[in-house]
Amino acid sequence: MPATSQAIDNVFFDDQHPARSDSRAELLAGLRRQQKQINPKYFYDAPGSELFEQITQLPEYYPTRTEMAILTEHATEIAQRCGSNCVLIEPGSGSCEKVRLVLDTLRPAAYVPLDISADFLFESAVKLGREFPWLNIHAICADFAEQWHTNAKIPQGRRVIFYPGSTIGNMEPKDAQLFLSNLRQWIGADGGILIGVDLHKSENLLHAAYNDSKGVTAEFNLNILNSMNKLVDAEFRSQDFSHRAFYNQELQRIEMHLVSKEAQTVKVNGSSIDFFKGETLHTENSYKYSLESFTALSSAAGFKLHQSWLDDENLFSVHYLSVA
Repeated sequence: MPATSQAIDNVFFDDQHPARSDSRAELLAGLRRQQKQINPKYFYDAPGSELFEQITQLPEYYPTRTEMAILTEHATEIAQRCGSNCVLIEPGSGSCEKVRLVLDTLRPAAYVPLDISADFLFESAVKLGREFPWLNIHAICADFAEQWHTNAKIPQGRRVIFYPGSTIGNMEPKDAQLFLSNLRQWIGADGGILIGVDLHKSENLLHAAYNDSKGVTAEFNLNILNSMNKLVDAEFRSQDFSHRAFYNQELQRIEMHLVSKEAQTVKVNGSSIDFFKGETLHTENSYKYSLESFTALSSAAGFKLHQSWLDDENLFSVHYLSVA
């Protein structure tokens, strides 16, 4: 258990953090590809998680405030769909900010936040537990993409996955379909998924959201180099790279890259990784969906879309799915 905060009675913490060697193998494989890339989950060390929370407060970054408005306005309908006394599971829970909007209405039997950053998860769970003393919280530090093990102390009950923030958009569509399909083993035949999905919109609005005027997104993107330095004994220098984010019209996604300012060689876990001037390290995609394309994706994964909630400007959407 992280030693940064004192536990409270309604918070249980289970550390199943991935082994260091697993991270090394994955990161090195990505750096050795022709198009160098890194899984965006490595953004979220403690500093990265804090930077992302800053991003969500930026005026240019519409997704968070828009989704939160949807959750607030439709909390009663959402609770009716999820059902009373469900076990609410949130992968990539971060600061647990959005779940606060539905807890009092939903009143789940238990809340299970999962995150890859142990200290940040524990601090967030304890803070939430103090705000909601009636809520049973079972925080699990794990990589949800891997096979994490549910703890026996999690109450039995109908399970609902809460997956806000359009995190599904960070996956290639085929991977997103597989991810959704795999969720069926966690929720069973009677469970559900409450999921946030970013929608298609003007390229100018998208560009501004990922290139904010304060440079917080650039700092967030560059911080992944510091994360790699710690995970794989690397020697990346953030000042040797620059942030680049753009909308790929053909693939209908935002792409984030780090651009090497000069030709350079970086030591990584005893190996040498060469970059030519202008070469990029691809750090993240953010796919945008229409209602039709997301319905098709969820259907292909074996789910039925029961209800969708949108804001007045059709910027963002929240959906409730159940196993078909």
